[in-house]
Amino acid sequence: MEPNQGFGGTLWMIFLFALFVSGSGENDMDFKMCGTWRHGSGLLTLAHDLKRGCGTITISANESSLSIRGEITAQCENSSVIKLDPSPEARERPFCVYWEPLLDQLWVEVNGQNHILCWPSGLQGNCCTDLSQGENKGISTYGILNATQRDDIISYKTHPAYEFFGEIINCKNEFCDEASQGSGDKVNMIEETVMRSKVLGNVVLPCALSSVVEMEEGFQGYNITLPAPQGVPPQMIPSVHLPSCLKRPEKKKVKVVCTYFKNSILFQGSSKADQSDIRILEDVVGITVENEIITNLPEPIRIGFHHSAIPTSHSRKCVSWDTKKDPAEVTWKKEGCETIQKGVEDTECHCNHLTYFAILVQLEPRPVRHLVALTVITSMGCAASTLSCVVLIYFLNTQRRAKDQSTAVHRGLAMALFLLSLLFFLTGTVANVGGNKACWVFGAALHYALLSSFSWMFIEVLHTFWLVYMVFSPSPNPNVWHLVGFGLPAVPVIVLLAIGKVYGVIEVVSSEDVNNPYLMCWMDVSPHSVGLLAHYFINLTFLAVVVLSGLIMLFLVLRNIQNRDEWRKNKVAFLSIWGLSCLFGTTWGLGFLDFGQLSEFIPFLFCILNSLQGRSTSVESIKRLIWSHDQRRLSEPTVYCAALKQCPVKVSTAYQEKPPCNRFPVVFTSY
Repeated sequence: MEPNQGFGGTLWMIFLFALFVSGSGENDMDFKMCGTWRHGSGLLTLAHDLKRGCGTITISANESSLSIRGEITAQCENSSVIKLDPSPEARERPFCVYWEPLLDQLWVEVNGQNHILCWPSGLQGNCCTDLSQGENKGISTYGILNATQRDDIISYKTHPAYEFFGEIINCKNEFCDEASQGSGDKVNMIEETVMRSKVLGNVVLPCALSSVVEMEEGFQGYNITLPAPQGVPPQMIPSVHLPSCLKRPEKKKVKVVCTYFKNSILFQGSSKADQSDIRILEDVVGITVENEIITNLPEPIRIGFHHSAIPTSHSRKCVSWDTKKDPAEVTWKKEGCETIQKGVEDTECHCNHLTYFAILVQLEPRPVRHLVALTVITSMGCAASTLSCVVLIYFLNTQRRAKDQSTAVHRGLAMALFLLSLLFFLTGTVANVGGNKACWVFGAALHYALLSSFSWMFIEVLHTFWLVYMVFSPSPNPNVWHLVGFGLPAVPVIVLLAIGKVYGVIEVVSSEDVNNPYLMCWMDVSPHSVGLLAHYFINLTFLAVVVLSGLIMLFLVLRNIQNRDEWRKNKVAFLSIWGLSCLFGTTWGLGFLDFGQLSEFIPFLFCILNSLQGRSTSVESIKRLIWSHDQRRLSEPTVYCAALKQCPVKVSTAYQEKPPCNRFPVVFTSY
């Protein structure tokens, strides 16, 4: 088949020349040359004469023979003539010559049949590769037609021979460089190549060290000793135990390759290990069985990692490289592996499948110390608060003053705390039983209850300020308080529900047992998530406003009553400050103090005070409302005078000795 002559033919030749130049300029380590052998109708043979060295390789063809001759092998020396099946009718046969210098393997495929001329002989260090084409050997009737090199066109014409020149390079270094290109989808080529090398024992590469074991009949398990890289103490090398169930009974012999990577950079890719709060330890171990995909082993593979000490503030988990996903999206996963911590410097992974394994260190969030104790305390406190809030709501609704503003504010806070305590008490059960679908709704409800509680705490602060410092100004309508307390928190929750993938099951990891995290329904606050952003901009903003306003109001109260006689004589000071702290939510500010040495006892104090907030608020509110009712029976209603710092204009006979302005606590207990 000849290109058209004339101007069009000239353009065609220019195109072929450009294509040839671009193709031949590549420094590909493996060699592949294909074409169509045009031959006669007689006896056909495949002749080869291969010698050690790095010179030229000539691929030629004539009427009866296809031959490969040259000096490109590292270990192989082979010279013979192979008879091919006759084909009286066909005059053309497709063929390809393959050369893998790393394995020192060369084979020829003729008309769909493979003929191995050089078998693999281990992984070669220096090898002959980067084969570049020389001059074409004229044009003839019989020869090689439509020749290509690595699928790039060389010539459409029939030439009797093609000559290629090689160069010596370090094949192992080149191979590791190629394996490290792109994401982790190319890592498995290392084990595949080691498997094809037909070597048993240790195989050393610059980027990995492998150990090849052959499992024979009667295999009872095996402990693999991995080779140690230069400069690494033997006691720091991972240990691997292969269980007996790894070999299927129907197979007589099966090879398994265990590969040790001292540098995990080959596995970064698009994985979560790229995040700043997650780190994969340097050691990675890969295990592969010849021509098999192994999952759900009845007895797990055991891999022991020996590493530098990991602080107790960081959690660690065994993870495996997920090769089932899109190669561009492979990443680490926790499923299928159990983590056994044997000290700060030793971790053992028990995994039921084969792939690549490593230790993932989670820097944030920190594992929670004493998680079981804190969970019990919180559950008991929430249960007590839930019941107390029910009692308080009933008590407020049965009072004669059930419709005044003070009672309405107390009732709103009690309802919000009741919902928060009840949902938090049930969150673990819902997460374990209902999963993500149930937690999508339950987590949103819990988030709403928390924001509503914060809102009503802030309303308590505003209402107290109104009573004390704006005596003669009318208080806002109770509907306004209800709109702020119950309506405002619904806005961010509805927006987050519309965004999606914010609420669901989250894991709270215990530092004592990382394999059994506590499950709860809440926001997904994983790094770079919408939930984490919402947590900082919504939850912490609400909390900061509540704590700051509460502290300011407590300071104003303290400044006004610290010189009163009753403050000095009895426990009014402590009881008043404690009662107001429960109403104002200032105890939630303890969460900002959980750092350093304080982190040993602050979590306990935080859980005790805040889980019991509903109970404390209920007791304090009921006590003060009863006390206020008794005081009002002794005298006529008077105008509060804390802000005026003088006695009211109208004072009953019962208060002539000690006017109401000296009874400052009444201001904070009678509403």
